[in-house]
Amino acid sequence: MLSPSPEDAGEECLLLVHIRRVIGRVTYRACSRCAEGVITDVVLEEPFRDCGLGTRALSHLRSLYPDITWRTTLDTRLTRTLLRRMRVPKATAGGSCSHIR
Repeated sequence: MLSPSPEDAGEECLLLVHIRRVIGRVTYRACSRCAEGVITDVVLEEPFRDCGLGTRALSHLRSLYPDITWRTTLDTRLTRTLLRRMRVPKATAGGSCSHIR
């Protein structure tokens, strides 16, 4: 389920739902004009962290935006392994597209 991000007007969230309850979200910005996307946050409740749901969520995000090259601003222990496994590189400082800043 897609939703605007409550924190930033320029961001969107992919909500992760399990049995009609939101258990996490992937917050991102995507620009189809530049074909660039930035994942800015991944939140997942503790019981669901090691069941592959994060991998499925990022795969779904890639299928929604097939022509977008994804990067991330995250560097936390929780997300580092997931993003490395999904081959999402770290965004360079100031390297995001001018349309989604």
